[in-house]
Amino acid sequence: MARSQTAKKPRAKKARARSQGQHSLSRTNHELFFNRELSWLQFNARVLEEAARKDNPLLERLKFIAIFESNMVEFFMVRVAGLKQLVASQIKEIQMDGRTPLETLHEIARITHVQEEQMYRNLREVLHGLESHNITILESFKNLEPREKKFVMEYFQKDVFRVLTPMAIDPGHPFPHITNDGLYLAIVLRRKTVRSRNQEAYAIVEVPGVLPRFLKLPPRKGRKEPHRFLPLEEVIKMHIDDLFSGTSIKAIHGFNIIRNSDIAIDEVVSDNLLSTIENELKNRRWGEAVSLTYRKGMPEGIRDFLRAELDLEEYECYERKGMLNLQDLMELYGAVPENEALRDKDFIPRNALPIEKPEKIFSAIRKKERLFHHPYDSFQTVVETLQFAAHDPKVLAIKQTLYRTGRDSPIVKSLIEAAEGGKQVTALVELKARFDEERNITWAREMEKHGIHVVYGLVGLKIHGKMLQFVRRENDGVKAYCHLATGNYNPVTARLYTDLAVFTADPQINNDVTNLFHSLTGYAALPRFKKIAAAPLNLRETLTRLVNREIKNAKAGKTARIRLKMNSLVDPDMILLLYKASRAGVPIELNVRGICCLRPGVPGVSENITVDSIVGRFLEHSRVYYFENGGQPRVYLSSADWMPRNLNRRVEILFPVEDADNIQRIIGILDAIQRDNHNRRRLHSDGTYERIKPRQNETRFSSQRFYREEAIQESKESEKVRQTARKTVFQPLANPETGSGSGVPARPDEEDRDEVEVGA
Repeated sequence: MARSQTAKKPRAKKARARSQGQHSLSRTNHELFFNRELSWLQFNARVLEEAARKDNPLLERLKFIAIFESNMVEFFMVRVAGLKQLVASQIKEIQMDGRTPLETLHEIARITHVQEEQMYRNLREVLHGLESHNITILESFKNLEPREKKFVMEYFQKDVFRVLTPMAIDPGHPFPHITNDGLYLAIVLRRKTVRSRNQEAYAIVEVPGVLPRFLKLPPRKGRKEPHRFLPLEEVIKMHIDDLFSGTSIKAIHGFNIIRNSDIAIDEVVSDNLLSTIENELKNRRWGEAVSLTYRKGMPEGIRDFLRAELDLEEYECYERKGMLNLQDLMELYGAVPENEALRDKDFIPRNALPIEKPEKIFSAIRKKERLFHHPYDSFQTVVETLQFAAHDPKVLAIKQTLYRTGRDSPIVKSLIEAAEGGKQVTALVELKARFDEERNITWAREMEKHGIHVVYGLVGLKIHGKMLQFVRRENDGVKAYCHLATGNYNPVTARLYTDLAVFTADPQINNDVTNLFHSLTGYAALPRFKKIAAAPLNLRETLTRLVNREIKNAKAGKTARIRLKMNSLVDPDMILLLYKASRAGVPIELNVRGICCLRPGVPGVSENITVDSIVGRFLEHSRVYYFENGGQPRVYLSSADWMPRNLNRRVEILFPVEDADNIQRIIGILDAIQRDNHNRRRLHSDGTYERIKPRQNETRFSSQRFYREEAIQESKESEKVRQTARKTVFQPLANPETGSGSGVPARPDEEDRDEVEVGA
């Protein structure tokens, strides 16, 4: 009897806890988490919202449509493909919110259909607006004037015809290989045969990706110079009879398919990671079909034929109301001449380390930790530092991680020049950087040719940390300098992403970085770090300790606060830890650009947590982690988001910002994004996002615009200082007739001149 009463007490306690909103903090409590994939779709919906905003210039809105489509393609290639594999393998895996993989796939399909409807509404509105600026994309070749038709015919015969490959489908011509994300035309035709005068047949023509997607038409007579574009598929449709002579064309309909493009590599059994990845890249174009997208009006017979050949379910087929492959709209964004009314205004980033003589750069870093805020601070400073170091006779060695470098990388070129100059150069190249594998392989081989020590990642891990270190012989011995960042060493994306980086000569941080490089390139024992943390070694433990300290301080009545800025928040254990901190009374401000599986505003769990997201002109990419620490704030930057892959399966770094001025500057950045009432959206407990709008009598504030304008103003002021300095240099120091002073300040001594140059 006593045992029965004891068994009832915990149940009664749980019932009381539930009535008070005290949810069980457990990974199995699905009410506490949002679905990872559906949260990503919410992020892409915020991207699409930017295409609908009337206060965005028209070409910027067009750009957001292209970005939305590109994001969606990659999502289907990787995430949807992965869910399909789970369903096929019959693994009974439950998603964080309690859904099965199949349930998640069906919900993805439902949401995708809704979002695509919105995408085409936005596209129609944008195209209509562009027409008022004499920019037109013709939906059909049927609207061409005779002079334009002649121009298109000549282009087809000269540039297009020989590139095309018409592919018949019959017993003698089996269903062809359809490449991943290619644009195709499905053709229904009738051909004359001995047995039947009107036998229906199918054929396929690929719209060649090696040619521009949009053909610019010549100006029309007597009209203001317009910009009229005809899609390449319409050029082909106009001359389809040239490809199938002797037949009559019944119907032509565009389609494309998305294939599984994730690379699965068993590194343990791979003798050569480089060749293994190269082989897998060849298979990427022919992975399992994930979805079929087709133009509205495609006959049911040919659609069902395609679906059956591709082994797709009905819910995996998507009907579109307009042109396909809208990521190609980026081509138009660059093809239209400069027009301030249609694009965001360009700005010149400021020079974060304004030194006129490159040889002064290392002495400037020794004096003070330098903080960079890209794209407002120019990434060119990093490029020029590496270029100088490549030829600096005092530099002995350069070590760097490379994740996404870009096509024509000045970073890699400087590393090659340094190696050719006899310096010890080591590059840790991540071959498994998704969709950049081929480019990274090319760079890796090129670097090896020139004597660079290239390390191709690690077994089971991706090298995602951003580290660059210089070892230099100086008058007082060998010194090290390191550049640690939240973003990649890519000059192109550095103009489009917001990122933060630190250049420091701190001996302890540099020793930590050196030890980490040694562990990654050799068989050195796992290092004990003094100041940095690294995944998968101790990053999770370090973050856990920092959060737990805030919990302890809150319970002790001390000042406690957590402010985190990241791209994605998915890791369930870290989410549960934040719930624990919220329950302890720690105020938590999260700014999560993309996926967020944490559910804010749940009574008794997360009412002390707010989650915001900023989507704007620049991709918010920086990771900032702030901990109040009882009134002595600790600020860290990191390459890692709070995702299982970042904390468990990647080499990531977390590094402190220690200079008092830089700490205040980063706090200012966090304050600015918290003030943003232009691009910021608030996540609610039901999973919806609401745009933050200015309150009554409140001025509209955009954090990205604020930092752009600040950079422009500082650049103007710096230019004034430089102009004044130049005038001062060329004025005479004395009156040539009397020898008396001319009123020009006395010539500075050597040390003062250095200071003038640093501040110029």
